[in-house]
Amino acid sequence: MTMESNILAQLSSFDAWERVNALQTLATITAFPPETAAMNLHVHSFFSYNGEGWSPSRIAYEMKQLGLYGSALCDFDVLQGVEEFLTAGDLLGLRTAASFESRVFFSEYADQEINSPGEPGVFYFMGSGFVKAPADGSKAAQGFGLLLEQSHRRNRELIARVNAALPAAKLDYERDVLPLTPDKNATERHIVRAYYDQAIKEQGSPEAAAAFWAKVFGADEAELAAKSPNAMNDYLRSKLMKKGGLGYTQPTKDTFPPIEQVIELIRECRALPNAAWLDGSLPGESAPKTQLECLVAKGLEMVNIIPDRNWNFKDPAKAAVRVQALNEYIAAAQALDLPIIVGTECNKPGQRKVDDFQAPALAPHLGTFTFGANVLFGHTRLLRYADYSYSDAQAKADFPSRKARNDFFAAVGALPPPPPTTIALLTNRSTAANFDYLKKSATAGYWLEG
Repeated sequence: MTMESNILAQLSSFDAWERVNALQTLATITAFPPETAAMNLHVHSFFSYNGEGWSPSRIAYEMKQLGLYGSALCDFDVLQGVEEFLTAGDLLGLRTAASFESRVFFSEYADQEINSPGEPGVFYFMGSGFVKAPADGSKAAQGFGLLLEQSHRRNRELIARVNAALPAAKLDYERDVLPLTPDKNATERHIVRAYYDQAIKEQGSPEAAAAFWAKVFGADEAELAAKSPNAMNDYLRSKLMKKGGLGYTQPTKDTFPPIEQVIELIRECRALPNAAWLDGSLPGESAPKTQLECLVAKGLEMVNIIPDRNWNFKDPAKAAVRVQALNEYIAAAQALDLPIIVGTECNKPGQRKVDDFQAPALAPHLGTFTFGANVLFGHTRLLRYADYSYSDAQAKADFPSRKARNDFFAAVGALPPPPPTTIALLTNRSTAANFDYLKKSATAGYWLEG
């Protein structure tokens, strides 16, 4: 192992100080490429599940290595990586922001599938523009604590159902699953990985484990043995946890928190409620204008798209249908002046690290995606340094129309990553002075001298 690869490994250590030291070293020895127009504003870290096991620091480093315009973290149900990611962006000279993602119950769509196939009323939803974890004991901290408690409860119940059906691969949540995460936030993908590992351990080899799974599911043993570890994990996830799987149970309106409760939690942190779009194939996404108007009435401020699943198909006819739905959703969001951010998730091994923005389906929208990214980057900068949030009453009073608000925040976000001297200036001055400075710099289009 070379020195650089060893340091890269340390960059995803579960030890926070090891990550900090590794990033500082890499920042001094790495020649990063020039900035491009590409971006990824939806990347999960190992605080929920990253397909490569990357920490927030490693993600910032890899995005900088790709020459990205900017990037945003997005973990499930937690904010553990927020400050690490923003600090890593400062060190590397990368525009950064931070989100979280969760599942909520959307009562107006209780009888329709929205963006969680097979689960009417269940809605993947986000909050974006966090700059720190809420203070201990605060209402927001209690809210995030409840989200994590609910997640742990669902995980334990899922494992209990699978264990009952598969005593030969029985898991213990605390012993076998939680150690796979740096801060006890386990996801379905961690549970799948634990069952995959447990079967190999109990059966003695990957080949014997394939024979075990083939018997359980009535599958072809040779076919399962030929699967890569990643493919086998995907297979097990479908067979154990997704609809029709051994451990699956149909969610109800009480399985996940109501959307209104999560929007209130996001606003407590002065972040931006953000709707996730799947691909337009399900009934709850068939009328994007209606859905978005309903969400705006609840406090929605922006939307998120995973572009790759909206155009990248071998079948041209299927691709054409999905692209048309994508264009309709973008048009509906633009009609309401909702900023749009995009990303790839990176929550599956081998997934794209950045979208193909030269693809004919995406190229016409790159300017829209960049503008949305800049709104989020601008909000993040203003909240960090000027105590000024896009979603606050003050910003809405200063900029009565959403379009005017978007333009102002986007201008702040479009400023290049601040150099160390500017970061020091922003860190050590009053929020009022910083607001004036950020506003004037945005008007100029470059960082003014202090």
